[in-house]
Amino acid sequence: MAETRVKIAPVDPVWSRVCEEALAAVAAEPLLGGLVHSSLLHHPTMERALAYRFSLKLASGEMSEQLLREIADEAYASDPALGQSARADLVAVFDRDPACHRYLQPMLFFKGYQAVQAYRVGHWLWGQGRADMAYFVQMRVSEVFGVDIHPAARIGRGIMIDHAHSIVIGETAVVGDNVSMLHSVTLGGTGKEDGDRHPKIADGVLIGAGAKVLGNISIGHCSRIAAGSVVLQDVPPCTTVAGVPAKVVGEAGCSQPAVSMNQILKDCDC
Repeated sequence: MAETRVKIAPVDPVWSRVCEEALAAVAAEPLLGGLVHSSLLHHPTMERALAYRFSLKLASGEMSEQLLREIADEAYASDPALGQSARADLVAVFDRDPACHRYLQPMLFFKGYQAVQAYRVGHWLWGQGRADMAYFVQMRVSEVFGVDIHPAARIGRGIMIDHAHSIVIGETAVVGDNVSMLHSVTLGGTGKEDGDRHPKIADGVLIGAGAKVLGNISIGHCSRIAAGSVVLQDVPPCTTVAGVPAKVVGEAGCSQPAVSMNQILKDCDC
């Protein structure tokens, strides 16, 4: 007797929640029905929805929406890590941003989240040897979202960039998992040296608004960089640095500063 195999549909709690929230959003605001359906409910998977948003936002007279959609669909189909990272980023934004009350908000409205997902497609293109197309994606992300991330930069998952205006991340920068940063952060080089010249940000780091981290330096895990600081030297793990130039002013204050998002400096000489 032939064995009967039942095909079980994959469980995707993140995407299921997005769709539930989308239906509720349309019921509450019917005028948004076209946007919500075309961007979310029309698509069978989160990857397909992300590809649609990527193509819609980055299309221009130089590159059609159809071509960009084909590129993004190919990227998500060939590299499952892109979709996994997108889900981790979405949960991170929801958990850490008090202005985020639903999963659908980052996908529809938050340029930090959308810029990071577009960077991920550009980084995939870079890894495929398609540098010029990756540069095109970088250019359009900068023009549309005000976020400039070199496609060769390596960024982990669980990333939250709040507000995201004027973010700059250079070519040889490395950003670990579960990192949070606010607007106007620069991970840049110094001088005109070539090669490995950008910061290495370990897991769980919180980078405050307007902070500049410059040069091939290491920022230890679960550390905090205070808003407006200029960091030019290595930062030990689990510490807080502040000032221009930045110096160690105390411990990080908690085990996961990137999750707590606490930026208050207490009992320190800054």
